Amino acid sequence: MTDKVDVGFFCSPIGLGHATRDIAIAQHFDGILAKFVTGNGAAKLFSEYGFLVNDSYVPPKFKVKNGSLQKSLKWLFTYYQYYKECSVIANKFVKNEKPKVIVSDEDFASLTIAQQNKIPSILITDILETRFTKGISSFVEKKMNQSMKNIIQKCNVVIMPEFGQDQDNIKRVGPIVRATKHSRDELRKKFSFSKKTITISVGGTDADKFLVEKAIGVFSKLKIDADLVVVSGPSLKLDMQDIRNLGFVNNLHEIIYASDLIISLAGKSTIDESKAYGTPGIFIPIKNHFEQEDNASQVGCQYEDIFQLDTLIPQKLELPRTPVETNGASRAYEIIREYLI
Repeated sequence: MTDKVDVGFFCSPIGLGHATRDIAIAQHFDGILAKFVTGNGAAKLFSEYGFLVNDSYVPPKFKVKNGSLQKSLKWLFTYYQYYKECSVIANKFVKNEKPKVIVSDEDFASLTIAQQNKIPSILITDILETRFTKGISSFVEKKMNQSMKNIIQKCNVVIMPEFGQDQDNIKRVGPIVRATKHSRDELRKKFSFSKKTITISVGGTDADKFLVEKAIGVFSKLKIDADLVVVSGPSLKLDMQDIRNLGFVNNLHEIIYASDLIISLAGKSTIDESKAYGTPGIFIPIKNHFEQEDNASQVGCQYEDIFQLDTLIPQKLELPRTPVETNGASRAYEIIREYLI
């Protein structure tokens, strides 16, 4: 017989950013038993950190061509089917595990099940609506956004990993990032970073191939005394020679800290970790992906920067490190803990 689960923690498996910030929060769970429900590389990441994981979710893939999002409306319909499948999984989990609290990182199916069963529901998100479609096709997305808005309003609390004022049930706690016990010099020695180091970070999807190939091509032509490292993640298969590929890692935040420049898609968690550790970054959003375009804009980046890497890389390498202090993870933990007392 297993111990009763305190927190049912549902994590979107689309990319790894949701998982990394959820790990940052869950590392504060002293004496709190949590079980994660997710899939893909996120499940592997939680498992490597020693958490209980239900590897059940199989999310739809974004179709990306030359760095641009394709067939957004079709993806939304596919996502709705995925949502229904997640609802079945979440309902079964609640019946079997009987958690005291449901925490969801952008997994709205679990919130619906929690609210139907009168279980406290906590949402972690950095978006309050989607904007994938335009024109007539946006009618479907508007209907989905209204449903999402209703779920959000019914949540006991919504945790947003950004700075700003609280309002209604929304608590803005600041960036949520993983901590390290090591100094930068210790990490550089650990990773054998002897020169200035540029890291190309790929998330948990195969949408990054265009960026990786562009960055490697540009680096090979630059006359700079630096090393290039690629973190290719759990999904992307790359055939590279003379490039150091670290593959899947569970400590990207430490690699970011040890690096002198990070090049990545514009996922919020990677941007937040680069800001927290003071590492300059070039963040290229997937074109027509509203969330990534918004994230990139906030740090002065845009899709077109992918064609300016030859000038941006040398410029960014010379920028000073400017770390930003944040206690978003501990603040999020304190909010969740209130519903377990």
